[in-house]
Amino acid sequence: MKRIGIIGVGEIGRALVEGLRDPAGPTPEVFLSPRSARTSADLSERYEGVHVCADNQQVADRSELVIVAVRRQDRHEALDGLRVDGSKVVVNVMAGVTNDDLRSMLATDTARTTRATPATPATPAADATLVRAIPLPSVRERRSVTVTYPSHPAVDSFFEQLGGALPVADEAAFDVFSALTGTLTAHYAYLATLTSWAAGHGIPAHDAEHYVRGLFQAVGRALGDETRSLQQLSADHETPRGNNERIRTTWFDETNAATLSNALDDLLNDLRPPPDHRVHP
Repeated sequence: MKRIGIIGVGEIGRALVEGLRDPAGPTPEVFLSPRSARTSADLSERYEGVHVCADNQQVADRSELVIVAVRRQDRHEALDGLRVDGSKVVVNVMAGVTNDDLRSMLATDTARTTRATPATPATPAADATLVRAIPLPSVRERRSVTVTYPSHPAVDSFFEQLGGALPVADEAAFDVFSALTGTLTAHYAYLATLTSWAAGHGIPAHDAEHYVRGLFQAVGRALGDETRSLQQLSADHETPRGNNERIRTTWFDETNAATLSNALDDLLNDLRPPPDHRVHP
């Protein structure tokens, strides 16, 4: 794909543009919606081949692959009636918005016909291809494994260059991965709580945060070792009756773990449409 369009240039849209700027190889042209004017203008000024369009329709018209990254609550205002040619590929990165929901908003060009010849009569073009994806901000460093559904060669190839693609078999599995992304800020809040606790015991806040960041950056590096399971990594960092075992067993106990699982179940239920609204592709 040589022409990429992004509708909704928030944190994920910005990260995608930055991740595509590979100094070691050719980069696609990128067309941005004007809605986030300051962010779009900044990206177009910083990077060659990045253009701000007059409106979302121009983004769709100029692109081969259209990434829809608007906030869920803004989707109707941004997308209702948007015309998308049947030859396009649309990547839906809106959490909790199914492809069926998105298709109902878009005017995918089902009426367009191929050019007729004496040997080949005109036939209706297929709807634009819709693929769901869960890119994370780390695509800017090309380190994000992006879940996709359904698998599509062009979309999977696009995300492979940004850290990897993980196609899943069905939308139910996709929703589970989507729910997992809802735990990110809880992790940051956990680290902030550790920092505040240390500061409450007289440690300068800057020193406490500096130490906590370094402590968990080391954990992040350990996660890169996929030869060891998460359970094995935990065991390797813990000694019997040691400090880590004490906090794990007294704070992150079975009740705490069950509370987390229940919160994820509730989120998953909200992400999934009612069974009678789910249409299989």
